[in-house]
Amino acid sequence: MKQIMIATSNAHKVEEFKRMLQPYGYEVRSLLDLDEEIDIEENGTTFEENALIKAKTIYDKLHIEVIADDSGLAVNAMNGEPGIYSARFLGRDTSYDVKNQYIIDQVKDAQDKGAQFVCAIAYIDADGHENVFTGVVEGEIYDHIEGAKGFGYDPIFYYPPFKTTLANVSEDQKNEVSHRGKAIQMLLNYMKEGK
Repeated sequence: MKQIMIATSNAHKVEEFKRMLQPYGYEVRSLLDLDEEIDIEENGTTFEENALIKAKTIYDKLHIEVIADDSGLAVNAMNGEPGIYSARFLGRDTSYDVKNQYIIDQVKDAQDKGAQFVCAIAYIDADGHENVFTGVVEGEIYDHIEGAKGFGYDPIFYYPPFKTTLANVSEDQKNEVSHRGKAIQMLLNYMKEGK
């Protein structure tokens, strides 16, 4: 089984990646499995730049295949915020209930309630070759928090084809249409083609 390092300590993301990569023969490891903490300075200005910064930092340290993602919510009526600051928006320790309600309040009077989940996945193979794959899912900010599944901003992200928020659907349904699911599919297609 091939080992691949996912450059995250977010347990939700690790589970998503495991579900998607294990069928392809990968043993998925993450920063949670390391004895030492690796300091990553995310100072890029785009999702793609930040994903690559994370991947390079891990690859330079461990020299194994690495996947790093940077993802977030971009709200039209908020000029693309929270964007690359999605995890740190309103403070890293602020609960998503508070963050979600704040965003609902910001867009409630806006004509354009459109939003995108964006995920950029950087992949560095065992030989150090770099690639970035970006997936986007279009939706709207819902008028209230709804759904207990998913995590983060899922409970306010209304996905019109499902006629509900992403927090109201199964993981499998979400992965079929999600920004991360799309980016991972691009990555898997690339891996299958043997680069």
